[in-house]
Amino acid sequence: MNVGIVGLGLIGGSMAKSTKARTGHTVWGADLDKETMTMARMCGAIDAPLTDETLPQCDLILVAIRPAAAVEWVRTHAPLIAPSAILVDLCGVKRTVVSAITPIARERGFAYIGGHPMAGRERGGFTASSEDLYVGASMILTPDQRTDMQLLETLKAFFLDLGFAGLTFSDPEEHDRIIAFTSQLAHIVSSAYVKSPEAQRRRGFSAGSFQDMTRVARLDEDMWTELFLDDADYLTTELDELIVHLREYADAIRAHDAQALRALLRDGREKKASAGGN
Repeated sequence: MNVGIVGLGLIGGSMAKSTKARTGHTVWGADLDKETMTMARMCGAIDAPLTDETLPQCDLILVAIRPAAAVEWVRTHAPLIAPSAILVDLCGVKRTVVSAITPIARERGFAYIGGHPMAGRERGGFTASSEDLYVGASMILTPDQRTDMQLLETLKAFFLDLGFAGLTFSDPEEHDRIIAFTSQLAHIVSSAYVKSPEAQRRRGFSAGSFQDMTRVARLDEDMWTELFLDDADYLTTELDELIVHLREYADAIRAHDAQALRALLRDGREKKASAGGN
């Protein structure tokens, strides 16, 4: 296949590197940063730039940029996308993106499905991308009533070749509701946690727990602001829930209520056990 990748940051760059390392597909890539394009060409992550001339030849197009930019790119380039092509966005929210791109795809006649690779690192950019980022990860897809089985089989074969452990199917609403808890809330908690003055005085006193809690605080504030606001309803619900539970712990500790505190900790341990390891 001819695979076009829009955006060669952590996600798109890893898609490019994985595709070249693990498949025989041709990869054309596009990124606004000239240095990124140069690095991608020099290291063999892409075969050539994705241009207006090569875009109509793409069998699969992966859009790995921020939600608003992804929608605008599709809107602008839709006339150049072949009716036989499959387009997958890789954005971290789905409702706003899918609702905007779906009618464009229907009008132009190409296949479209929303996607979200459940893999990442605390650092972004092409230099952080890796050919093994997706090994063992889950690839979320949001098919609708127009999605045919052949399309899903094509995407399944492609993503499994890249090292994904499997596909997870969802609808945009469910995706955004769950991702608010499993990803977005964790980034906010980490960002808030490191704002304690003790974070600057912890040298020699920190171990794995501190590293785990602070890892994702090293985030791209522009991207995450867009993701948080696109998912504001579900994310604020999760934040309110967390604040309630934090208040329960604070009240028990302030009152030196060992029985209440022990019950809260036990409840947390049991809920973690029932939720599993991931």
